[in-house]
Amino acid sequence: MTKLNENSDKAESAAANRAVSGFVNGLADEYRMLVILKAQLYDGKWEPMLEDLRNRLEGKPYIFKLASRIKDDIVRIEEMSEFEAKNNVDLANYINIL
Repeated sequence: MTKLNENSDKAESAAANRAVSGFVNGLADEYRMLVILKAQLYDGKWEPMLEDLRNRLEGKPYIFKLASRIKDDIVRIEEMSEFEAKNNVDLANYINIL
């Protein structure tokens, strides 16, 4: 790889990290909680969490017990999942998990 390509890759990586950091810093506590739960309870995957929430809404068996804001959490999860896919990141790597 040439020096020019290396510098370009580093600049792109730094820009991506700034974008992710900016996104994470703007997350409300409700979003942060979902990222933490994804990492700790669902092996870093959104789909099982979404399935639990949807099952709860439909009265089916579920694992995940959240407060009464399930529909809002589903929207939050979909937003964050889309961001992760677009930026090829796992938000749990950017949030301090206790």
